Amino acid sequence: MISVLVCLVLIAAITAGCSSSSSSGDVVALNDSKKVIHFMHIWPEGSSNAQYSILKNIITDYERQHPDVKIETEIVNSDQYRDKLKVLATANELPDIGMTWSDGFIKPYVKGDLLEPLDDIVNGDTDLKDAFIPGVKESYAVNEKTYGLPLELNISYVFYNKEIFKKYNLEVPKTFEEYKKVVKTLAENGVIPATVGAKDGWPASFWFMYLADRIGGPTILTDVIHGKAKMDDPALLKAAQEVQNLVNMGGFVKEASTLSYEDSVDYFMYEKAAMFLTGLWQLPAFTTSPDVPQEFKDKIGYFKFPLYEGGKGTDINSYVGGPGVGLFVAKDSKVKKEAKDFVGFLVKEWGKKSVTDAGIIPATKVDTSNMKLSPMYMDILKDLNEASNVTTYFDTQSSPAVSELHHDLLTALFGKQVTPKDFIKQQADALAEEQK
Repeated sequence: MISVLVCLVLIAAITAGCSSSSSSGDVVALNDSKKVIHFMHIWPEGSSNAQYSILKNIITDYERQHPDVKIETEIVNSDQYRDKLKVLATANELPDIGMTWSDGFIKPYVKGDLLEPLDDIVNGDTDLKDAFIPGVKESYAVNEKTYGLPLELNISYVFYNKEIFKKYNLEVPKTFEEYKKVVKTLAENGVIPATVGAKDGWPASFWFMYLADRIGGPTILTDVIHGKAKMDDPALLKAAQEVQNLVNMGGFVKEASTLSYEDSVDYFMYEKAAMFLTGLWQLPAFTTSPDVPQEFKDKIGYFKFPLYEGGKGTDINSYVGGPGVGLFVAKDSKVKKEAKDFVGFLVKEWGKKSVTDAGIIPATKVDTSNMKLSPMYMDILKDLNEASNVTTYFDTQSSPAVSELHHDLLTALFGKQVTPKDFIKQQADALAEEQK
């Protein structure tokens, strides 16, 4: 009887040891010293189902191939993620692997000596060395060292409901004047012309950035960031005025400044709004997602943001976009070697699976010759090959402080709580202060 009790106690102890875990990335005793990697990302199962599923499958494959490693995930909504990352950075408690954006977003973390250079992952792997689309990986470099590896490439389009356009005899607009006529017709017939989640700021920025491109030329916002142009340039004031003109015309869903991005998606998906200016991360919902009825997918088309009469941006193949999210490895990670190995594995597998499994445009080159893809997806790949310019999102290029102000001011611009002149002045003042 005593022997039986001893055995039961031993079995319970072993079971408890096998089920232990760690969220800090420490090496823990899991199945004889299994190493735990804490991975924080922004793709919840509900709102980012395609990305979530791919990531889950990649993690399963990696753990199967590396039985001594356990990947623990923490999922945080993208808008909350940025704030949480700041808090963790301040406490020097970054996850072993996390998601980051390029340019201005990543620089403070590099300057704080919080991130590990990842060039050895790329240079030591023949499959990765020439895998990235030119210029994308470089957006994550600081002082010629790479601190993030990109997963996605995003450009922005106006997606539209072809059935609604047909009902009101509307043509795809090629100029901004034509676009305003479309807005007028839809508004007069009680249809919401376009949805936008201006509460979050960044979705509203697409409208300002594209109008800045079309009015002031494709390099104007990048030139502002680098001090080669001024934020109070008349073209940028005009862009802000045109945004608020659209608000005054009823060009957007009412109370847009109180809606999150997720709220704005619903307006388009439930056919309450005719148009949706957004990035390619939304593409799976219109092409490959099994959760979206084919009947709806068949109704969706897209067009390039219209040209502005008399503007300096004369090429409709100039886009607002840039790298999507990338991956970083924390410099102080206690499982740094394993974390870097998994990042290399994830980037390669993402490039293969994201196209076929989700219709996502990856940051790595993909041979599509033997792939069966939706017509919209093929058209967008063709667009990328013919792109004359891709201006990286202004808030991505900016410092975190300027980016946050930009978001807040856009929410206020859409809510008519700030005038176009004040919108420009406050951003100009903040940039001037940084460039002293």
